[in-house]
Amino acid sequence: MTATGPPGRVRREPPAFRTVAVRGTEALTPRLVRVTVGSAELAGLTIELPAASVRLLLPPPGRTGLVMPTWNGNEFLLSDGTRPVIRALTPRRLDPVALTLDVEVVVHDGGALAAWVTAARPGDRVAVSGPGRGYTIDPGATDYLLAGDETAIPAISQLLERLPPTIPVRVLVEIADPSARLALPDRDHTDAMWLDLPAGASPGAALVEAVGTADIGAATKLWVAGEAAALQRIRRVLFEDRGLTRSQAAVRGYWKHGRSADTAADDR
Repeated sequence: MTATGPPGRVRREPPAFRTVAVRGTEALTPRLVRVTVGSAELAGLTIELPAASVRLLLPPPGRTGLVMPTWNGNEFLLSDGTRPVIRALTPRRLDPVALTLDVEVVVHDGGALAAWVTAARPGDRVAVSGPGRGYTIDPGATDYLLAGDETAIPAISQLLERLPPTIPVRVLVEIADPSARLALPDRDHTDAMWLDLPAGASPGAALVEAVGTADIGAATKLWVAGEAAALQRIRRVLFEDRGLTRSQAAVRGYWKHGRSADTAADDR
């Protein structure tokens, strides 16, 4: 049951948290780590659309034990009134037989999620809730443009796996370091470009430039995700300067630069 929150701020309660344990971790690049979690509580979890999300609940800072929060009608809170550590991630791969879930984490300096994944060991308990909104593929599109920074790589990979094989796809990925490059899913009719972020530039600078100057036809569909401020600039370029319709482009902020918590910028 949804509790009553502050006036005018009552929101639908997200799906319940499912307690899971870390099964293992794997460094895909020096900056991207795959974490596999699992438990019997994943039974019944379904993720139908690509580029969806799950909430990952971590132990409170300085503690190893998991503390479950309560929904107050607007947000999750712990019993002492503080906010729990919750991060939104792409559910990269769900195995309904083994009851495991893979998520992939970009290790940002100073973030609570980065600190957790760096220290994560098999058996550590966390919880997941979801799924959140995914992306509905338009089979009538003439071509697709997928763009994002390193945090968008898991979702871009899912989209490449699910897009019709005959539709041409261009991929733009901004990376802060050349070591972040990795093999994307093999797919015909795909042209991928890695964008090196110039030294000292704000996150998203290379992505804004590349998306803003891309060849976009009337039936081209776009999916773009990354740092929130950069995505605001991309929205202005696409919808105001270039006149795209909202139905033509999905633009999602995944994180906010300068926040020590590296919090999600959308409702993922």
